[in-house]
Amino acid sequence: MTERPPPLADPFAERGRVRRSMRDWVVDTLLFLLAAVVTLLLSMLVWTDPALSPPMAMLDQVLGGLACAALWLRRRWPVGLAIALAALSTFSMLVAAAGLVAVFTVVVHRRFPIAAPVVGLHLLAILPYTMLRPDPDLSFWASVLVSVLVYALVVAWGLFVRARRQLVLSLRERVRRAEVEAALREERARGAERERIAREMHDVLAHRISLLSLYAGGLEFRPDAPAEDISRAAGAIRSSAHQALEDLREVIGVLRGSAEEAVPERPQPTLADVPELVAECRRAGMEIELAMPAPAAEPPGGLGRNAYRIIQEGLTNARKHAPGSAVRVTVSGGPGEGLVVGVVNAGPARPVSAGARAATKGFRHTATAGSCGEAAPAPGIGGGVARAAGPPGGTSPGPGRSAAVPVPAVAVPAVAGLPGSGTGLIGLAERASLAGGRLDHGPADGGGFRLRAWLPWPA
Repeated sequence: MTERPPPLADPFAERGRVRRSMRDWVVDTLLFLLAAVVTLLLSMLVWTDPALSPPMAMLDQVLGGLACAALWLRRRWPVGLAIALAALSTFSMLVAAAGLVAVFTVVVHRRFPIAAPVVGLHLLAILPYTMLRPDPDLSFWASVLVSVLVYALVVAWGLFVRARRQLVLSLRERVRRAEVEAALREERARGAERERIAREMHDVLAHRISLLSLYAGGLEFRPDAPAEDISRAAGAIRSSAHQALEDLREVIGVLRGSAEEAVPERPQPTLADVPELVAECRRAGMEIELAMPAPAAEPPGGLGRNAYRIIQEGLTNARKHAPGSAVRVTVSGGPGEGLVVGVVNAGPARPVSAGARAATKGFRHTATAGSCGEAAPAPGIGGGVARAAGPPGGTSPGPGRSAAVPVPAVAVPAVAGLPGSGTGLIGLAERASLAGGRLDHGPADGGGFRLRAWLPWPA
């Protein structure tokens, strides 16, 4: 997945019009009541001020009331309200309380480049007000200093509230981002696991289904085979189908995710299971030569599994694209030098004529550990090309070979190969790359196809 988590939201960004919460209504009400109480207390001084005429005192009362009422608009138009109150505070005493609340709002909700000029306007308004309405108990500069200190306290409180709010918003945003990143990591891990299982199941299912095709092809071309051989081939088909269904059940269980109970994975194959894989392919009629000396040490589980899957996919490709051709499987290497796996087939077998099929009638395969086996006189069916008949009764196992296992065999035309999905080699390259190795494939010398992989084996 290439999706990226959304960037952190800027907690300092200006917010548009939002619906007020209950907390906002409580704060607005408290600030309104505070400004109203202070305005009422100051109004008593206005009526007793001999320097003010009754009309001016009445005007001051009206402006103070309107300023308090305008505080309900402080969230929608904080800057405009603060500028208007700064202008009125040049001559009106009763707008001072509302002006302080407006300054507090601007400092909390606006950035410094906007809040600083607004605060500066209110500080400048102190000078004309002190000139027009001097305090008889204080000098001019003392009155200015007191007013500046009051504004400084309000600004400091606003900065504290803003910093705390920014910290809370930043922590909330970081928590949200962490949750999003955790969800993305989980989704990526789930996707990687599904890709791994799908790659694993492609190798397994392609192997099983190609075996089914070989056995079924033998039954198709030899409908007159003895009942014993038909029963043996049917049993092999049933066994391969059962294994394919088990593998499919496992991958479906993984792809269903955690909504249902996970299906337990079966033990994974290792390098020690390669001889059994080769024997299974020989029983299906493939001609395979295995060169696999005993390793100096037991390879790690992941290394052995990757080597097994590469060999399995190589045999499957040879069975699908070059039916009837001889295949050579090599395994070499050890700790510190890496593990080298090779699968080479001699190229597609020529289509078998009707005469050749008639000539092979009455023969069946015998698999050994060193080759695909000798042909012994017996009727049979299968998916490979029968080899020439040996001495009567078959050949005895040579050095390093196991006892012959009777396997049905019949010549199947080369056109009976299975279609490929085109992703097998890509999956093998990804498997080798993820393991830290490399994969090479291409035409082999003298015809055919070669598949070679090197996988790291720690010392």
